[in-house]
Amino acid sequence: MAATKAVAKAKARNATRTLNPLETFVWQGTDKRGTSMKGEQQAKNANMLRAELRRQGITPKVVKPKPKPLFGGAGRKITAKEIAIFARQLATMMKSGVPIVQSLEIIAGGQKNPKMAEMVNGLRADISGGSTIYEAMSKYPVQFDELFRNLVRAGESAGVLETVLDTIATYKENTEALKGKIKKALFYPVMVIAVAILVSAILLIFVVPQFEAVFANFGAELPAFTQIIVNASRLMVAWWWAALIIVGGSIFAAIYFFKRSPRFQHFVDRMILKLPVIGQIMHNAAIARFARTLATTFKAGVPLVEALETVAGATGNTVYEKAVHRIREDVSVGYQVNMAMKQVNLFPHMVVQMAAIGEEAGAFDTMMFKVAEFYEQEVNNAVDALASLIEPMIMVFIGVVVGGMVIGMYLPIFKLAAVVG
Repeated sequence: MAATKAVAKAKARNATRTLNPLETFVWQGTDKRGTSMKGEQQAKNANMLRAELRRQGITPKVVKPKPKPLFGGAGRKITAKEIAIFARQLATMMKSGVPIVQSLEIIAGGQKNPKMAEMVNGLRADISGGSTIYEAMSKYPVQFDELFRNLVRAGESAGVLETVLDTIATYKENTEALKGKIKKALFYPVMVIAVAILVSAILLIFVVPQFEAVFANFGAELPAFTQIIVNASRLMVAWWWAALIIVGGSIFAAIYFFKRSPRFQHFVDRMILKLPVIGQIMHNAAIARFARTLATTFKAGVPLVEALETVAGATGNTVYEKAVHRIREDVSVGYQVNMAMKQVNLFPHMVVQMAAIGEEAGAFDTMMFKVAEFYEQEVNNAVDALASLIEPMIMVFIGVVVGGMVIGMYLPIFKLAAVVG
């Protein structure tokens, strides 16, 4: 009977919490010395916040709900970088002995992104109501992926959550740094080429027709190169809208099918791996992610077969994802990891041998961390080398496209000057 009453009271508290969610207030007041103070804090209502401030020795003068941002703030998404920072903050606080509910309250109060603050408050409310951290995070599968949740569950079960959170934080930071490096390597040349194409289109549509009107007064045949540019200009002026639709439609279709068609995604990923220079960077990045994710999950105590299932989706490339699924199938029937890795014929000999040494020595996670560090450094070096290589190539590209167009426009003038001279 007493147990039934306790359950009923707990349900009532949870219902009250759901009906009265925490709200963020901004306040102004003075302390015991008359010094003006201000800040923002979460509470169920303004009266409870006033009482809390008085308990702290502050006389509240203004307590009002925090105004919502007018533009964009409320709709801002939670980024992977914010999740990495959240993991590091939570790990640091829990290692310092701060209870998890209080840690989450502190973290929520320091968030600039309202969506992030709302999610952290949701975690805090669920954990306060008796849910495990794993159960609370499972309500946010987009922000906390399967790997994150499985590691937390393993840490909770083994009673080493603080250590696991620290491992997750390090993993997330390294992963985001690696992604940032790759994006930086690809973003610069793509943007420069896009600008060059845009400048060329503007010249063809607006500038070349002006020159064509001048050339018409010469009464002479245009040089072949100039005539090609003039014909391209006429085509662009007449069909610029069609070119825009084709380019925009092609980009939209590529993104659409890449997200919804596994076969098309696998084809694109396979082609990317075959590209010169960039392909090798993507190979190294996939191996680094594979090694670090596998080492992190294995160190946290996740069973190897289950760890490989999680690792497959973390490689960032469907070619490697299918290979890891095959490795998992082989390991589940008794193969050693290094033998299974060798069978897929995708991992370098060094990686296979490091895995074999790690298995024999009982230090598999340590060896995989070493592999991850090596290939992450390889990616960093390759990206730096790629940036140095791409810059002169981009200059040559711009010079050929834009410079060639300018020369083509002035060729008739040079020819006319030679005739007159």
